[in-house]
Amino acid sequence: MTWIFTKYLITALVVILVSEAAKYSDRLGGLIAALPLVMVLTLIWLYVEQQPEQKIANHAWYTFWYVIPTLPALLVFPVLLSRVGFWLGMAGYLLLTSFCFVLFALLVRRFGIQLW
Repeated sequence: MTWIFTKYLITALVVILVSEAAKYSDRLGGLIAALPLVMVLTLIWLYVEQQPEQKIANHAWYTFWYVIPTLPALLVFPVLLSRVGFWLGMAGYLLLTSFCFVLFALLVRRFGIQLW
């Protein structure tokens, strides 16, 4: 139980670090958020919990492919935010990300990469 609490605490501290840095500086917050901190922590947790190397490698592999379709929506979100506000902008971001993911998954399937 202590291990799970420690994982939650460290992971929460990363999120707090990003949000506090973003309050201080948009650029610094964006830079820290762009770092693959959650993925790195996940890889560390999987390794420390003695998961097989193949499982750890698969996580890194799929994370790479899942990040790509999120990028277009990140460019659209600031426009949505200024035009329709935060909540509708967030909804649009999530919908666009989902749409991009489906299109991307269909595209890479042609190259033998199964994302779902």
